[in-house]
Amino acid sequence: MYADGDIPGLLRHTGAPDPDRTSALLRRSFPDAAIERCQGSNLYSGVYPPPGRAYAGSWPGLDVLADRRLMIDTPSHLPEHLVSAGAGRRLVLHAMHSVVDWLAFAVWEDGHLLRSLSLSPDSGVIENIGTLLPFEQPYWAGDRPADVIPWPGAEEDPYPLPFHPLELGEDALRSLCGFIQEGYPEPDDIDAEAVSLLGFVIREPHEPA
Repeated sequence: MYADGDIPGLLRHTGAPDPDRTSALLRRSFPDAAIERCQGSNLYSGVYPPPGRAYAGSWPGLDVLADRRLMIDTPSHLPEHLVSAGAGRRLVLHAMHSVVDWLAFAVWEDGHLLRSLSLSPDSGVIENIGTLLPFEQPYWAGDRPADVIPWPGAEEDPYPLPFHPLELGEDALRSLCGFIQEGYPEPDDIDAEAVSLLGFVIREPHEPA
């Protein structure tokens, strides 16, 4: 997400995405790809699009782009043209994968990386750059230990991380973007299903038609 200010505050006042602005966002993000419109989604269901598809929305002061190609293990390696597009703005990348308990998030201000974290129980800490953000502190302090129930008959090995990445991931999503994917919503959480996104099929030059 790119924002000229507070992302949760901007998301609370979105209407339908502007089609021309959103198409321009896709062309800037994937300059060499063939892009076609397709059926859209919303901010809740569309954060993990099918392969080759993206969901996006653009409004004054706010751009949202969901695409699996942006779910990278090292957020600090986000392509430079995407980081540069955040000049003068806040850029937030957030990605989770529940199958492997993987979390990655990063925050840039005016093109400068402030914080990046990527970790999973299998890979450990993949990237850890910058100062902890307030919502992270209880996790690293040991106040939010992972509560993992082993499979029946399996030995209960200690969880290899001091907390569960997906639990931190939900708090990161709430703090940075104002909504969650799993868990109990709070009164101030944004209704992500009410935020419409446009759909796009994206075909890179090396991909078959």
